[in-house]
Amino acid sequence: MERREHWENIHANKASDEVSWFEVDPQISFDLIESVSPVRRSVIDVGGGQSFLVDKLLSAGYEGVAVLDISSAALEATKSRLGDRADTVTWIEADITNAPDLGRFEVWHDRAVFHFLTQESDRRAYVDRVTKTLPGGAHLVIGTFAVGGPEKCSGLEIRQYDAEIMQATLGSQFELVRTLDHVHLTPSDNEQKFFFGVFRRV
Repeated sequence: MERREHWENIHANKASDEVSWFEVDPQISFDLIESVSPVRRSVIDVGGGQSFLVDKLLSAGYEGVAVLDISSAALEATKSRLGDRADTVTWIEADITNAPDLGRFEVWHDRAVFHFLTQESDRRAYVDRVTKTLPGGAHLVIGTFAVGGPEKCSGLEIRQYDAEIMQATLGSQFELVRTLDHVHLTPSDNEQKFFFGVFRRV
């Protein structure tokens, strides 16, 4: 099954609170974004799907918010949830490994997309797109499964990260600002170790 078909199938057949990565309140992501963008600058949420982060960003007064996801079903569900507020968001349906020019953003947020990229060519394409999207001084906020965390998710192999592995993967155009370890509790009460890193575009 191709990547797009896989995620369309999941989002079309599961409610937002039935997937393992569901969060009632994405407070950690929001706090990390706010720590580097206190003036509520532009944010792109990569793999935003049915996450409630976009709701939280809009309520906090962020402007220039974009949500990118490979699944049209996920994006449509979130648009429906937001109602009229959806008109203030830029919606991008794309596979991030071959996404078009996304413009420029002050913050790139990704919780749980990057760890699915097990092929080096896909990781290179992702990092290249981040590098082109973030100007110097902008920030990448990224969350992945941590070393010692899950080895699979949604039936797919993943890669685990810590600060050293992530820095080596991103390369010299990004410098580490801070890290955060987090244990996510899934809707089925399973614990998942997450690594969060904040990196500044050099």
